[in-house]
Amino acid sequence: MRVALGVSYRGQAYQGWQSQPGGNTVQDKLEGALSRFADHPLRVMCAGRTDTGVHALNQVVHLDTLIEREAFSWVRGTNRYLPPDIAVQWAQPMPDDFHARFSAQGRRYVYVLLESPVRPAVEVGSVGWSLRVLDASAMHSAARLLLGEHDYSAFRSAECQAASPVKTIRAIAITRRGAYWRFEFDANAFLHHMVRNLMGCLLAVGSSARSEGWLLEVLQSKDRRLAAVTFPPDGLYFIGPYYDPVHEIPNRPVALDWLP
Repeated sequence: MRVALGVSYRGQAYQGWQSQPGGNTVQDKLEGALSRFADHPLRVMCAGRTDTGVHALNQVVHLDTLIEREAFSWVRGTNRYLPPDIAVQWAQPMPDDFHARFSAQGRRYVYVLLESPVRPAVEVGSVGWSLRVLDASAMHSAARLLLGEHDYSAFRSAECQAASPVKTIRAIAITRRGAYWRFEFDANAFLHHMVRNLMGCLLAVGSSARSEGWLLEVLQSKDRRLAAVTFPPDGLYFIGPYYDPVHEIPNRPVALDWLP
């Protein structure tokens, strides 16, 4: 049977999602826990690979297995073998044609940023930081330039393995609550480091270090060397993928509500 799982994790302690020889990745920890619970080796396919230090609230994965368990058993049984900063949130059986990655219609990321003259302490690892005052109007205008289908090579890391740099950003929402900014990105797919590179550019405009015209030039140049530096992963959260409603996959994790 094919089973889909929703997984949340804090990324600080791990070398990203994808399995590595050292075994210190979220995928390695999850597959190890699933294999212990099922008592046979299991591999998973995820909806979107996250980088070192990036968090996830509703990473969706699927696996194929011959054993049958109730949905709550997959959740509780797997969590028994996972470290405290990784947890399966839900599980449900799926038809064989469901694929965590290829069935996804889009993906969402949120970056949470503290604007303060002093670096974060309690929130370290959970939020990004800007010591400069940011202009909401400038960032909203800059964000609109990034919407639609484009070649985003200027925001792509050298290690990116995507077949094409052409993606479609459907929405960028920028809101503020007190000293905290929230940047939400919705696209059909993302390139490696794409959100973090976009953040660096949006903040360059928001802090008046660069103009909106500069950002448009960067986008049109398709040249990574012209863009801002890659912003830290600390405040980046993979909210999760979304699918055709027929699959009945949860797309809004409860944990989303505590984010500023």
